[in-house]
Amino acid sequence: MARNNRPLVPGARKALDQLKANIAGSSRPQDAKFEAAKEAGVPLKKGYNGDLTSEQAGKIGGKIGGNMVKRLIELAEENLTKRK
Repeated sequence: MARNNRPLVPGARKALDQLKANIAGSSRPQDAKFEAAKEAGVPLKKGYNGDLTSEQAGKIGGKIGGNMVKRLIELAEENLTKRK
């Protein structure tokens, strides 16, 4: 199954990566998932991680993705309030 992991707005990738790093408490976006895994106690390593359970993978992706969505909604609400 091909992954379509592209931002809707061209040029938004850098800002989204930075948001991901901030959410995970990392200084580098590429380390964000490893920081989240460490906090959740999930043994994530570079390379193959097919031995992780769905629950373990969800703890990593859910924490980052869910908090990113929450923060993006907060930013959109702030932006809408400023327009009025």
